[in-house]
Amino acid sequence: MSLDSAPAIIAVVLVSLATLTIGTWGLRFSRTTSDFYVASRTVRPGLNASAIGGEYLSAASFLGIAGLVLVEGAEMLWYPIGWTAGYLVLLVLVAAPLRRSGAYTLPDFAEARLGSRQVRAMCALLVVAIGWLYLLPQLQGAGITLRLIADAPQWVGPVLVGGVVLVNVFAGGMRSITFVQAFQYWLKLTALLIPAAVLLVVWGNDGAPRTVRPIEWSLPLGTGGVEGLYLTYSLILATFLGTMGLPHVGVRFYTNPDGRAARRTTLSVLVLLGIFYLLPPIYGALGSVYGATPKHADTLVLVLPRLMVDGIVGELLTGLLCAGAFAAFLSTSSGLAIAVSGVVSQDVVTPLLRRYGHGIGGVAAFRIASVIAVAIPCVVALLTPGVGVARGVALAFAMAASTFCPLLILGIWWRRLTAPGATAGLTVGFLGTTVAVVWTLAGWESGSWWDAALARPAAWSVPLAFATMILVSLSTGDRVPAHTTRLLVRLHTPEPTSSGVR
Repeated sequence: MSLDSAPAIIAVVLVSLATLTIGTWGLRFSRTTSDFYVASRTVRPGLNASAIGGEYLSAASFLGIAGLVLVEGAEMLWYPIGWTAGYLVLLVLVAAPLRRSGAYTLPDFAEARLGSRQVRAMCALLVVAIGWLYLLPQLQGAGITLRLIADAPQWVGPVLVGGVVLVNVFAGGMRSITFVQAFQYWLKLTALLIPAAVLLVVWGNDGAPRTVRPIEWSLPLGTGGVEGLYLTYSLILATFLGTMGLPHVGVRFYTNPDGRAARRTTLSVLVLLGIFYLLPPIYGALGSVYGATPKHADTLVLVLPRLMVDGIVGELLTGLLCAGAFAAFLSTSSGLAIAVSGVVSQDVVTPLLRRYGHGIGGVAAFRIASVIAVAIPCVVALLTPGVGVARGVALAFAMAASTFCPLLILGIWWRRLTAPGATAGLTVGFLGTTVAVVWTLAGWESGSWWDAALARPAAWSVPLAFATMILVSLSTGDRVPAHTTRLLVRLHTPEPTSSGVR
């Protein structure tokens, strides 16, 4: 079905042009390698919080939550609760120490903490895997949106989003993308808020009898007995602990001036996310009242105005929502592209160029890496069948929670972590969730309990990764790096005392 809405098409074009314009304007501030990687660590908490909100509120947040609430009911509110609460865990355990580490990327932190090139290489692989896994639903969501509003082929959305993101990342790196993502947070909030207010007024003044599609709205812990409870608790674990392990989230904290600013940024993010997540459930509830069906799960937010309001008002509301949806695709894809580009540049492109005698590095290597970081997931998005946007993102959270979460928490708070322990834990977490991702995306449903265990693997993969990392570290206690105590003091010392330590 095509909405064939001129306002929607115009909105998508305007958002793309605005993104390119702001990114080009940000280019004037991007000159050094540090600008491209971490915006020279000068992004203030207010701007950084808006930028984090812009990149964190992905296709799953803008489109997926409403569809999940429509299909499954109120129990799906665990998604936004978990995605928001994840920042509370990050605030308490990780934000300030991670910034004080002075690293550019998560692999940088791992190498500084454990003194191991092997652990660094493993982390580089994980950043790329998680980043690309998270990129797929963004690109596929763009394809769904353009097919809906313009009857465009499925490949147009991924190519358009990939092209716009690549231009901005290639041109200005983190410094440029920060301005773009801050703008896109407020655009997304406005795009959901105004139509929601109008549609609630329409619903309030609608005297026609309405029948709500029967859903188990009153069960907050999941349906389906033991399996339902497992799915819910596994989702909670993945979203609570996965946030800190997302590469595009971690790299944002390196852009703050200091640890105190990182904490202030995180507090502001909690407020911004809390405001935003009040809105998608409204669309899910209204959809159940106005005849939306499960086939609308990934497009409910976009089609709801047409179901409730006839004429130009419905078209204009649809256009505004399409603008917000495309901002979601672009902002999250930009953050992921930056994170993956930084790792690919440092750990793949630059070493290869130096090995073969090319003196290219810094900004040039970053730009080469950005092409790789964007092009490959675009190709994969075109070749793989689409999955629900929220479902795909949930798998990325599970992988992050099973790998980087144990590394960060133990690396920051436990002195006895060793390189062999970290390697073993990362391997177990990565392999376990990779099996789950392949099983789920391939659609190998057997009708057994394996389906639930692999659809949401965090309940077993996170404890297994933690236990492996701890047990192997204890068995290799003589491998604790000599600099561990000095580094941990640096991570946990407030800035007024440690400001001279860099």
